[in-house]
Amino acid sequence: MDADTPTDEVLDELFATIESRKAELPEGSYTTTLFTHEKGENYVLEKLGEETTEAILAAKDDDREELLYESADLVYHLLVLLSMKDASLDDLREELKARF
Repeated sequence: MDADTPTDEVLDELFATIESRKAELPEGSYTTTLFTHEKGENYVLEKLGEETTEAILAAKDDDREELLYESADLVYHLLVLLSMKDASLDDLREELKARF
């Protein structure tokens, strides 16, 4: 992702990168390890649980900086899971839109 990516495009760029890693599986990529881990999908689910807990604890401690850091990790792992399930950001947007 380019440092010049506008803030409102970051999630789209991140998801595009995740999809690219899923397709190409480049060596040395953390995202590749998530798609190829011996535990399979369970590994990503474990990471989601871990990041959720860390975000909750940061919020409980009123640590805004840590909350944002852990929330970014949580969103990243959620996007990986969506990609694994062949869901897209547009699918997520549609679901959110349907609720309002």
